[in-house]
Amino acid sequence: MDLPMHPGVYLMKDKNGKIIYIGKSKVLRQRVAQYFAAGSDHSNKTARMVSDVCDFETMLTDTEIEALALENRLIKLHLPKYNIKLKDGKSYPYIKVTVNQPYPRVEVTRKRSNDGARYFGPYSGTGTAYTILKTVQKTFRVASCSREFPRDIGKSRPCLYKQLGHCIGPCSGEVTSEEYTEIFRDVLSFLRGSFGEVKSSLTDKMEYAAENLMFETAAIYRDRIEALERLWDKQQAVGAPDTEYDVFALYTDDTCSCLSVYYIRSGSVIDSDNFIFPAEQLVDSVSLSAFIADIYTKREFIPREILLGFRLDPDDIELLQDFLKAESGSKIKLKFPERGQLRKLCDMVGENARQQAEQYRVQNERDSALLVKLASMLALEVIPERIECFDISNYGSEHITAGMIVAENGKLRRSEYRVFNISGDGVPDDYAAMREAVSRRLDHTSVLPDLILLDGGRGHVSVIRALLDERGIDIPVFGMVKDSYHKTRALTTDSEEISIARDQAVFVFIYKLQEEVHRFTVSRMTGAKRRTLRTSALEKIKGIGEVKARELLRHFKSLEAIKHAGIEELRGCKGISAANAEAIYSTFHADESESGKPNDADKTNEIEENL
Repeated sequence: MDLPMHPGVYLMKDKNGKIIYIGKSKVLRQRVAQYFAAGSDHSNKTARMVSDVCDFETMLTDTEIEALALENRLIKLHLPKYNIKLKDGKSYPYIKVTVNQPYPRVEVTRKRSNDGARYFGPYSGTGTAYTILKTVQKTFRVASCSREFPRDIGKSRPCLYKQLGHCIGPCSGEVTSEEYTEIFRDVLSFLRGSFGEVKSSLTDKMEYAAENLMFETAAIYRDRIEALERLWDKQQAVGAPDTEYDVFALYTDDTCSCLSVYYIRSGSVIDSDNFIFPAEQLVDSVSLSAFIADIYTKREFIPREILLGFRLDPDDIELLQDFLKAESGSKIKLKFPERGQLRKLCDMVGENARQQAEQYRVQNERDSALLVKLASMLALEVIPERIECFDISNYGSEHITAGMIVAENGKLRRSEYRVFNISGDGVPDDYAAMREAVSRRLDHTSVLPDLILLDGGRGHVSVIRALLDERGIDIPVFGMVKDSYHKTRALTTDSEEISIARDQAVFVFIYKLQEEVHRFTVSRMTGAKRRTLRTSALEKIKGIGEVKARELLRHFKSLEAIKHAGIEELRGCKGISAANAEAIYSTFHADESESGKPNDADKTNEIEENL
């Protein structure tokens, strides 16, 4: 086997040339040879993967860390059958703090950019992220509105939050940029999980204020300390106040594997994550170390010590430690506790992994049974592991939108939802719109569904059936028929209806799919309409056409921000001349005419309120 003694990545391929497994190694020749050596003692999963390999290729790198990074990118690109799937950072929520602005903002976002802001997370879900965001806003009394400072200072009265004492009110002009930024130093410490550091800082400020007879200020700091203490009391305490670990544990059975991680800061569990890997995916030292490395490419903070409740190979330990050091800028220690309190901590996380795996197994069995019932009811030749549903929504002949949702193995795959903007000429045609949407979907991917469901009746099915016949594609197509109350009643072919009411599980499943595709499609269509109305409102201003209107909304984000912008700020928008800026400013600041008729600004307000 003529392979180099060099770091790199290897790509295993099946008889069709499809990549089924990607790995990396410090010495490619040794690693790849191990798979095919006579008498190799492979696990069942590895043996199954090797039996499917008909060819492979390699890609060389200068270092093993470069190989690890390349392996991560290739796994995300090709999604090989036997690799555990690495998560795209876009699917995670972060908390963003704009520390590079005079008046910082804190918000939840799914997009992490190189824009000078600080990002914390990723968090296990949007619920966790928004809970933390609300805690920050309430405890530190920072602004939660959409106003931008210093631009909007003094332009309108402070809102109710300022009057209730829930916001310090930077809009009033009573808080300087320096004072507001000082608050965010404690916010940053809080988001890092350094609760002790935050309490110490607030205590020092409270005592200083009290000594200098600033009792109202001291009371504010006291209230913040009490609020944080109440929050800490709700956390699951698992160690001393200075304890700071990430704890990983693994559970594996014949159904799946589950990797659980608890994020522990100041002795309390502040967040957790669970990653389920189906039975066919290889979960070994190489893949686990790559997966953990991928997790930390997305996290703002890496603790000095990481606990692992399972063993990794020495080479993988060394590589992972080097990778984490490069990411964090400091030495990170991996620990594999065998006894004592740290072992108990790993066991606790391991029990969580076992419970998550059991839930997955039970749900998987239910979903499998459901799909078998559906296949039997519809007389399908195969179990519909991948189902695609389509719906059409429109306002007259404008904003005709087709939405597509995907369910795989009974579960919604939101990352694969798609929306198609349909060109409308004259009278809206639902059949033509549906045909265009399905046709465009078939043009853009080679992965075909096992079943297509349409939010419509026999006419829709007939049109799509004809489209598939023209293309020589054999996919079952059914319409989801609604009753007079707009609720799911049955499935239909182009000639007969099939009742699904006799099986409650199947009925609920189809009902949820029909409601979901309708919700998704309407939301996308409504969004398109809202953007058009806002643009139209601006186009009523002299000198502002569609292009300039869109550029204004892109620059200022909302009509409200445009209304509060000064002339110089408006001129700072691309394509806006001095005359344009004057016209926009005059429109939004003109007094009501003597006749009592509303001016353009009032009309714009009315439109925005109706949205």
